[in-house]
Amino acid sequence: MAQTSGGSTATNGASSNNTILADHHAPPEKPSGRYLAVLSLAALGVVYGDIGTSPIYALRESLHGSYGIEATRLAVLGVLSLLFWSLILVISIKYLGFVLMADNTGEGGIIALTALVMPRSGGKGKGPQALLVFAGLFGAALLYGDSMITPAISVLSAIEGLEIVTPVLTPYVIPITVAILVGLFSLQRHGTARVGALFGPVVLVWFLTLGILGLRQIIQHPSVFRAMNPVYAVQFFADNGIPGFLVLGSVFLVVTGGEALYADMGHFGKRPIRLTWFGIVLPGLLLNYFGQGAMVIENPATIEQPFFLMAPRWGLIPLVILTTCATVIASQAVISGAFSLTRQAVQLGYLPRVDIEHTSEKEIGQIYIPGINWLLMVASIGLVFGFRTSSNLASAYGVAVTTDMVFTTILFAFVAYHRLGWPKWAAAGIIVAFLGIDLAFWGANLHKIPSGGWFPLVVAGILFVVMTTWRSGRRVLERLMKERTMPIDQFLKSIERDGPMRVPGLAVYMHGNPGVIPPALLHNLKHNRVLHERVLLLSVRVHDVPRIGREDRIEVEEVGNGIMRATAHYGFAQDVHVPAALALANREGLLEFKPMETTYVLGREHLIADPKPPMNIWRARLFAVLSRNATGATTFFHLPPNRVVEMGSQVKI
Repeated sequence: MAQTSGGSTATNGASSNNTILADHHAPPEKPSGRYLAVLSLAALGVVYGDIGTSPIYALRESLHGSYGIEATRLAVLGVLSLLFWSLILVISIKYLGFVLMADNTGEGGIIALTALVMPRSGGKGKGPQALLVFAGLFGAALLYGDSMITPAISVLSAIEGLEIVTPVLTPYVIPITVAILVGLFSLQRHGTARVGALFGPVVLVWFLTLGILGLRQIIQHPSVFRAMNPVYAVQFFADNGIPGFLVLGSVFLVVTGGEALYADMGHFGKRPIRLTWFGIVLPGLLLNYFGQGAMVIENPATIEQPFFLMAPRWGLIPLVILTTCATVIASQAVISGAFSLTRQAVQLGYLPRVDIEHTSEKEIGQIYIPGINWLLMVASIGLVFGFRTSSNLASAYGVAVTTDMVFTTILFAFVAYHRLGWPKWAAAGIIVAFLGIDLAFWGANLHKIPSGGWFPLVVAGILFVVMTTWRSGRRVLERLMKERTMPIDQFLKSIERDGPMRVPGLAVYMHGNPGVIPPALLHNLKHNRVLHERVLLLSVRVHDVPRIGREDRIEVEEVGNGIMRATAHYGFAQDVHVPAALALANREGLLEFKPMETTYVLGREHLIADPKPPMNIWRARLFAVLSRNATGATTFFHLPPNRVVEMGSQVKI
């Protein structure tokens, strides 16, 4: 599928960039040597921040008093067995073994996976395929709810460690958490380029600390490794019935970073992600979880805060500081992921244009979206005040990610069969093997909906309505605007007959359909009665692959009488920079482009209410609001403001 873009409210493109666009390719599939070490360290800091902070609260919540299960020896071994096999089956086998195979030219994540499901012809798809696309969109919308909850629960759980240091600090936990969140979101405009180099070493220290803390306890009770036997997990379910099944809703907290792991594949490649998981992350997590379990078996009262109570008294304050740093890094990764997700949705035509700022002159992927940033900040702070403890927040955590994991399994099975060429029995095996696990986690999280799990679902529902309304509205508007265009051949005959006055320079008209004369050009000719000596009809196409190489960036064709048409091609993970594309065409001899002699003429449609709108009235009104608040094409395509002319028209919708 390719999404055609242009300069009107009906169209979309990519974000602006303040430097000449350079191709941003994924890392090589098989890096080695020092480069592999550098990539692995960077991956450690970005990919595993979320899953790496789960030990702070996962075991505690799994044996929380609300389930009515006492922290007996058998119960602890049963929960540890569930934790162990969840990490092995879901992360090690499902994501690292299978899901990472479904890369969209190196890019991962549910948007990239959904793009693989979309019809190659560019149509809407029919039947099951259309349902899968909608499932992918809803899964992407769910990640926004997760992006609001993760900073709140991560930072709050870290600061709650102060209560172990001294109960006197308890009243200050929420104010300190809010202050850290305000600082975290305020720093986003500066980007992660300056502090990103610190993420890997800090997270490396974090995982080493996790392992050491756990090992101290395991040495005293090595029998805790019996939990690796799945019989203990089966026995746990048999002994506890329904409450034992519901515990899966908290056990799931150990694998909540799986979707982020997949989404970050495009930044680092598969090999560094797998290497750091099996070499550092998995051993550190398992040692810590088993260490917590050993301590709780020895003293069941420590289940209130097993993570912090593993540390010696003198190490509590340093551990709280390190934990806070780790949770801030985890939150940073989730926030950056929300920015990338937004850009991809805009590129594919599911969200209106937004203001996107670049925070690095070298890395195109490092972006900042002010509107999304402040929305996430307000929501995260609101969640802290609303839920007040990380235990309460855990009730809202899990519903979104489990639903995403269900969708990921189904989408992967479709891609494995239709794109990777797997036989039907193999794709069906994936469904049977992993969907059963996903649905078990999903079912165990459903009871959280009344106590907070409703929040990410409401957020996702709102965003899903926005996405589908914007997509439908654009199609309707494009159909209406098509009636105001003119075929190129007919236009050429008319100007040969009438001979309008020609003025020096190049006029660039941006429009979604390169095969017709856009309304803006017709309006300009009608009202101003002049035509530039050279006219370029420019269309931007955003494809369902992450990146298009520079060699395939732009095509230019002469159609006659000084009129040319061009199509610029981009992937959904790239930024559109129109002057840079024209400069590239100039260097390749396809077009004579002089920036100070070029005028960009854009169409701007003013939407007015139609008594009989072509779509539901409430959706038409929502689309009109979204259109009015979309970032202008001048900023979005990074056109020089002093070279832009807008031609307005009214459209009933």
